[in-house]
Amino acid sequence: MLTLGALVGRAELELAFAGGIDAARYEPAGVAGLTTLTLAQLLEGEPQRRLEPGSLVLVTGLPFRLRGHAEVALETLLEQLALDRCAGLVVNATPAPHQPFPQAIRDLSSALAVPLLVTTAPLREWVRTRHRFQESRLSGAERRAAQLATLVQQMPTQLADPRAMQRIADWLARALHVQVLVSEPQRVLAASPATAAETLAPAIIHRSVGAATPEQHTRLITLAPAHGADTVLAVARTAPFDDADVRLLGQTAKLLGLLDQARREYRAAADASRAARRAAVELLLDAEVDKARRVMAPQAPGLLEPETARVFVIETPRTHRDAAARRCEAVTAGRALVIADPRAERRILVVQPIQVPARAAGRGSAVASDAYDTSGAGGTAALPGGSAGAFELPGTSGVPAELARVVAALGADATLSGSGIYSMSLLADALKEAVAAQRFALHQPDALALSAHHTDLVGLLPPRDAQRWARNLLDPLMRHETQWEQMRETLASALAHPYTVAARRLHLHRNTVTRRVTRAAEALDVDFGTVADRIAVGLALELVTQREHPAGSATLDGAPPTLPALLAAPQVLAWADTLLHTARGDRRDLLTTATVWLTHDAHIEPTARALGLSEATVRSHLRALERHMARDFSSLNGLRDLQFSLHVVTGDLDVADSRGVLCPAT
Repeated sequence: MLTLGALVGRAELELAFAGGIDAARYEPAGVAGLTTLTLAQLLEGEPQRRLEPGSLVLVTGLPFRLRGHAEVALETLLEQLALDRCAGLVVNATPAPHQPFPQAIRDLSSALAVPLLVTTAPLREWVRTRHRFQESRLSGAERRAAQLATLVQQMPTQLADPRAMQRIADWLARALHVQVLVSEPQRVLAASPATAAETLAPAIIHRSVGAATPEQHTRLITLAPAHGADTVLAVARTAPFDDADVRLLGQTAKLLGLLDQARREYRAAADASRAARRAAVELLLDAEVDKARRVMAPQAPGLLEPETARVFVIETPRTHRDAAARRCEAVTAGRALVIADPRAERRILVVQPIQVPARAAGRGSAVASDAYDTSGAGGTAALPGGSAGAFELPGTSGVPAELARVVAALGADATLSGSGIYSMSLLADALKEAVAAQRFALHQPDALALSAHHTDLVGLLPPRDAQRWARNLLDPLMRHETQWEQMRETLASALAHPYTVAARRLHLHRNTVTRRVTRAAEALDVDFGTVADRIAVGLALELVTQREHPAGSATLDGAPPTLPALLAAPQVLAWADTLLHTARGDRRDLLTTATVWLTHDAHIEPTARALGLSEATVRSHLRALERHMARDFSSLNGLRDLQFSLHVVTGDLDVADSRGVLCPAT
């Protein structure tokens, strides 16, 4: 916008302040437009309309000395200009040694703060100037319209968008070439540039524009004062603010005020929601299921209706916990309860209700009447195929997968563990299981342990010691490369499947498989008719052929560790204890049945005689234990996990070590 000082500086207008007028006082005044009046119009009382603020009025045709009606009309005009907040009054006069304005007019001008100016330029120059005013106003209007349109575009898609204030602050800084600070008493909400806080903080603290640096023009606007908000928008720049700038600041402040109000309301609602979720979880852990359902009913109708649930525990650095909890809330929305555990500053608890199908209660594979059929060729046991995957718990995709992705994104310092499926009234036990699983989640490559039932035991063994033990056990087969190439594939398949199935998988004759297995047993000095030897060799094969070898694991000197020493690792103890936890609570003595069954190399008939039970009862006990452990005892891995967990927890079952030697628990 043009100013009076700028117009006075234009040679073609021949404009000057009248004598006795304080030019410095009026030079910064902005000029928005030009209105011209003739003497006749002035005497007729023109202008009778209200003039636009900032207008400059040019009167032509006045006599050099004002008297009578002309002087009265000019006084009336000055009063109107003051009321309409016009920029000034210009008289077109020929050069003369005397003032064109009488003293009374000059006194009135000073009193009304309406400057008097004189021009000697021809009227055509002022006509051109009026066109320039109109063009400037049009350009300014277009610019302000574009600014307002851009301001509207800054509206976030969600009022609670945490970055919305910063984006608007950045835009305002660019649009008006200002420093911007949005703050409340305790913190800065947005600053553009980042150093704006240093400049504007004193002004905000003292609530005074004079507290900023003297060379800065500063504006302070309280956002949404009607709501008692104490959030302030502060802006500063070296150039003064014109009316259009002030209007744009006001519009921006309104938008920021709406965002601030939405932020406060969202935070209050989020706090209330978070408190309700925390209360619901605490009630669930106290077995107050009905009360927890009533607490969550308004927020998440039906979420807690299932009778069963899983508990997950995420451990993350304290500084990242709140952000991680929000991410977990977002990815599990409507499917789980997420809270920051008030008892542990690094922990996040997630409760996932699960609707288990009616058939799931009877899930599990039937144990064969005699898992080891010694009637197979060569007297070597034939183990039916099977997979522990048949026991995968419902809900291992969806929420667990989403949580796993969150943990992966958090980096190496975060871990995820979980429980099995528990009744809603037993979630305290589920939490204990999930917390226990944390102890071996740290040993997994992906830092995940979605319950002991889904944790790979081999991954919990000390890697270097496990490799040394396995290579020592298999050394007789590994000395000759050609023999090892044959044996490692044949033996791995023959231990896991009946020989006929292994032969078909390997595209070999059944007799070839039998001969190779027999030679391997002789070389290793083991008896594959025993469960312990089959498990030990199967574990060693998996370690050597399927696991990554730690650097230097094969070159370490000294005696190799024993299998019981490997199983004595704290994380293995936690795994075994959790795996057998629910089985130990069964009123039937399932663990004794399983121990005797394995001692008799998984034969049902001698097990029943030794226990004084019927064969049907033994099978029933084993099927129940399969369900408790989520393992398939018709598979080698299922038998392995059963044997090792019993060895670690009860100490009543021996495990085979190198060269067929049985090692009791220590």
